[in-house]
Amino acid sequence: MEWPMTPMRPSLALIAMLGAAALSGCTPFPDIGDDTSKVALAQPYPDLVPLGGLNARLETGRIQPGTAPALEARVAGLRNRAERLRGDVVDPATRSRMRAGIEQ
Repeated sequence: MEWPMTPMRPSLALIAMLGAAALSGCTPFPDIGDDTSKVALAQPYPDLVPLGGLNARLETGRIQPGTAPALEARVAGLRNRAERLRGDVVDPATRSRMRAGIEQ
């Protein structure tokens, strides 16, 4: 038996979802108040500066000659800690006791 070809109708859920989306777009923007002081509003905008000047200040880094070995030691310590954390959380004796409690 062959079913006749009928155009698909949108489901009621889709229509409801589109209606809710349309209604939410009509809500007014909430009033957030005007807490900005008149003194702050009277201040001039900050000057726009080229990024080159900002990057030049960054190039005088704070990395000292002893920084690399200190970082390598910290990385090794964190890797060791992560390795210790990879083990089982529950020891075998507690695990068997827990299984016995579940099976009762």
